[in-house]
Amino acid sequence: MHRRTWGTALVLALFAGLLPLATAEAAAVRGGAREAARPGPLPLERLFDNRAVSDDAHPGAADFDGSGSSLSAQDLSAAGWTAGRTLAVDGARLRIPRTVPGAPDNVRADGQQVRVRGRGDALAFLVAGTAGEAGEAGGTGTVRYADGGRGSYRLIAPDWRSGPLATKAVALPHINTPTGQLTEKARLYVVTVPVSRTREVTSVDLPRASGLHVFALSVRAATKGWTGTWSASTAGYPAVGPWADRTVRLVVHTSTGGPRVRIRLDNTFAGSPVRIGSASVAVQEAGAEARGEPVPLSFGGRGATEIPAGAQSFSDPLSFDVPADANLLVSFHLPDTVAAAPLHRLAVQRSYVSEPGDHAADGSAASFTSTITSWPLLTGVDVSGGPGSVVLLGDSITDGEKSTQDANLRWPNVLAKRLLAQDDVPRYGVLNQGISANRVTSDRYPGDGVSTDTGGVSALHRLDRDVFAQTSARTVVVFQGVNDVRWGASAGQVIAGLREITQRAHARGLRVVGATITPCEGESLCSAAGVDAARQAVNAYVRDSGGDFDAVLDFDAVVRDPAHPARMLPSYDSGDHLHPGDAGLAALAESVDLTSLVR
Repeated sequence: MHRRTWGTALVLALFAGLLPLATAEAAAVRGGAREAARPGPLPLERLFDNRAVSDDAHPGAADFDGSGSSLSAQDLSAAGWTAGRTLAVDGARLRIPRTVPGAPDNVRADGQQVRVRGRGDALAFLVAGTAGEAGEAGGTGTVRYADGGRGSYRLIAPDWRSGPLATKAVALPHINTPTGQLTEKARLYVVTVPVSRTREVTSVDLPRASGLHVFALSVRAATKGWTGTWSASTAGYPAVGPWADRTVRLVVHTSTGGPRVRIRLDNTFAGSPVRIGSASVAVQEAGAEARGEPVPLSFGGRGATEIPAGAQSFSDPLSFDVPADANLLVSFHLPDTVAAAPLHRLAVQRSYVSEPGDHAADGSAASFTSTITSWPLLTGVDVSGGPGSVVLLGDSITDGEKSTQDANLRWPNVLAKRLLAQDDVPRYGVLNQGISANRVTSDRYPGDGVSTDTGGVSALHRLDRDVFAQTSARTVVVFQGVNDVRWGASAGQVIAGLREITQRAHARGLRVVGATITPCEGESLCSAAGVDAARQAVNAYVRDSGGDFDAVLDFDAVVRDPAHPARMLPSYDSGDHLHPGDAGLAALAESVDLTSLVR
């Protein structure tokens, strides 16, 4: 490409009489030499040219942002982000630079060619920006494939001191400076960008972008041979217990079955690692009692694992017959004191905590003497085989608010039963990513620190973790927006957020199904002036999005009162006028045209 462009310029110059022949020949030699001398793709570590991490005792040894400030090596270690360790974040595996404090540990993106190989659905970058007042740093780069083809990608890194906490991978409590340590949050981000799933990546050209720092890079492997059967979104990081030397036994309900199983534990939003002493899986008999002896799970061949702050851990594949539409008991021992934990608050399901000791292997319920109604740490259960999963991105209606406890009557549960009972479309796993109180456009939980708010970060901020990184996701159903308009967001803001979701999901190859917002007049916030008009404006967009949505589920039409369309039918209303009861949730699920879910 470069040689042809250079040669064309020379020919045009000669014809125009602008260059004497000898000068043109010399220029051609110099241009060819530069092309030949350009190095091929190198491992990222060979390109490091910036020092971001310093020892607290020697803060002047690093200068991340040009002003002498840097990350604390001690803070990184306390978070479990030790040099050379490979972390799993949002389904990607990234290795922390294997360097000592004060040594080069990142590259300032300036078009460098980086050697990276693999097949997958995305490139994953560990990044941070030092753009200061600009707020973020980024640009367009190139991905190169083994077949000789290329593609472009857009990489944006939020600022390491002012970027959103809601999307950070880890936040550290201090910033080192030559004059002392500041008590101020430093952030690192994992950002993914889509690539062709069917082609092998061989190298990546970084963007030319001032202030964009890259610490690690990998190809996020596409999930093969697994289907998600159950999931829950991390909704916040509240105080728990405290639990010390306790075993947590969580009850979760499968959508589809398979002959092997693995679980996923996430330490999202945390500032320190969490240690798992042991873990097991069993089919539930009743309450905390297992049907047969629980089967031990392992992590990298070991019974115990430590999950760094902001990271996740998958258990090793286990031969275990997982039944469809059934309750499992997932148990894990917490040997250390856990006073706060990432969790999904609204389980609508009783789970159990033991007396002191490791009781993960107990089939009996005797040691499990207390109950909880949340799901801490556990975010996914996968089964081998299957056609993939449908992800339901929603708020409290999807989460199951006002459905009967322990009965698995959420509309995602009813949808899963319908898929199991037919043969016309694939029997997808159904992954419930609803969070009570969640919004499309703004965060409820700020994304860092202990908080009583478990409404989650916004749908836009959790999209990569809760949709794109989900196991074998094929289709996403977006059923959100009521909490935005209830709390004052304009229809235009919600529509812009929904449109961004569709664009990002389509870029990942997902089918996107939109659902209209159900009526809620009579609930205090829904009765405010302008709320129903905003709801109807959003619904008009969902019904006729100009191709943004691949299909539409008109949930508004399903549950509204024909005589009073701003209200829910009394027979479907749970009584609070916002959430459908069991009958209303079943009506939503029964109204879904199953063919609309197929890619």
